[in-house]
Amino acid sequence: MDSALSDPHNGSAEAGGPTNSTTRPPSTPEGIALAYGSLLLMALLPIFFGALRSVRCARGKNASDMPETITSRDAARFPIIASCTLLGLYLFFKIFSQEYINLLLSMYFFVLGILALSHTISPFMNKFFPASFPNRQYQLLFTQGSGENKEEMEFCHASQAGLKLLTSSDLPTSASQSARITGVSEPPRPAEIINYEFDTKDLVCLGLSSIVGVWYLLRKHWIANNLFGLAFSLNGVELLHLNNVSTGCILLGGLFIYDVFWVFGTNVMVTVAKSFEAPIKLVFPQDLLEKGLEANNFAMLGLGDVVIPGIFIALLLRFDISLKKNTHTYFYTSFAAYIFGLGLTIFIMHIFKHAQPALLYLVPACIGFPVLVALAKGEVTEMFSYEESNPKDPAAVTESKEGTEASASKGLEKKEK
Repeated sequence: MDSALSDPHNGSAEAGGPTNSTTRPPSTPEGIALAYGSLLLMALLPIFFGALRSVRCARGKNASDMPETITSRDAARFPIIASCTLLGLYLFFKIFSQEYINLLLSMYFFVLGILALSHTISPFMNKFFPASFPNRQYQLLFTQGSGENKEEMEFCHASQAGLKLLTSSDLPTSASQSARITGVSEPPRPAEIINYEFDTKDLVCLGLSSIVGVWYLLRKHWIANNLFGLAFSLNGVELLHLNNVSTGCILLGGLFIYDVFWVFGTNVMVTVAKSFEAPIKLVFPQDLLEKGLEANNFAMLGLGDVVIPGIFIALLLRFDISLKKNTHTYFYTSFAAYIFGLGLTIFIMHIFKHAQPALLYLVPACIGFPVLVALAKGEVTEMFSYEESNPKDPAAVTESKEGTEASASKGLEKKEK
């Protein structure tokens, strides 16, 4: 039980032996307590702040921050996809050189980590920029389709595949409003593949995140790994939304079975976790007190054990807000349940000195505690009938667009009068 290992696909955490065959001196009780206490704290931070940011994300209108909604069909498929990916990685590590695979993965997560960390620190960094800072808005638009008039093509670059970087001075009024004013029929809109809005402050955050990325790429230092891991976790909790509680139960229940099978039934998960070098886990050295920042005997927690329960906890926070009772009962209950479940995982791990799938303890706690509270308060029906619409759904987008255009029309009529 010298370290905790992580599942490289969904990040499910379990305890195991050291990540190499080198004999290491046993960790001190103080070092073990510091390591697992730090892992617990690092797990709680992205869940708490990610849940809060998910509320703002659900209400936001910025296309670059639109959440990805997980449906019941997605939730049912996820454990199957996760199993295939895990087995595929296992076979890859058995057949091909581990060095080259990890080199490719390092480059992939280097790019993803920079983007995730930049998005994470952007709201905090905005408070430190002076009011006189020259901030300019940009939009990265990548479309597919064809336009029927020159103006539409110039704005969207609506050729077969268009890519254009637009500044705030380039952005005209909507095409639908322009067509309605001039009496010209609105041409078909090209399909948007990427529509990302950012500003100069975001570019500064991107530069700072790149420094951490280079540090991780060159040194693979555990602090750089954790910065990327925390960023991935917070972004996952913020941007991945379950559409209802039933979907959350399907997802957590499926991954519960997945975690138990691949940890207790085979050695696949532990083998891949030992071979996989990427910031998909939070780590903390158990020998930090003896070796300082150069310590190398790590306890680990996979990001899946943070993100998967985290998106369910974030859903319960949004459900709390929908009740309009000015209380966050279900959020705090599920948050406390997560602490209990992860603490129980660490305790069992320490007692039995064997790999433990964290979701084995986290899933019953995170689902069971809020349901018991709902039973006590007589709100089970409200909990399971709560539904979130997908902001990317065509019907929702059309409804929102029609409302915006109607408001614009009323404004124009008032001006004409």
